[in-house]
Amino acid sequence: MSLKQSAILLVLAGALVAGGYFLFGGSDRTAKTGAASEAGGAPMVSIDLPNTLSAAAQAGKRLFDANCISCHGPNAVGQEELGPPLVHIVYEPGHHGDESFQRAVAVGVRAHHWRFGNMAPVEGLSRDDVALIVAYIRELQRANGIN
Repeated sequence: MSLKQSAILLVLAGALVAGGYFLFGGSDRTAKTGAASEAGGAPMVSIDLPNTLSAAAQAGKRLFDANCISCHGPNAVGQEELGPPLVHIVYEPGHHGDESFQRAVAVGVRAHHWRFGNMAPVEGLSRDDVALIVAYIRELQRANGIN
């Protein structure tokens, strides 16, 4: 990578961090479980949100919100009748490594831990996009003691 490319990436990362500070800085840091979310079913778990997200996780959150929230709910807390929580011990890195997420998005996955049925492939996401989504999920997991 050239010095110019590194500088551009550094500036972008700084902008993402600054945006994340303003976006997440004063908000309530606990996902609520009582009411149904805007996207569908009731959340399945309650989580603590990290105080900050890395630039990669911020980009991953945007991709998650655009592609995954309809089933996995806001902040990956799952949704009753729609999709499982990804901030759950089942998805810890030692059981479902990052490549598991890559394969699930690319080719779908047969139901094996939950009652939601099979997951269809998700069109339009590159491996790099999925890596950013995984960065977001992993940071949520770590904030909740899932390492």
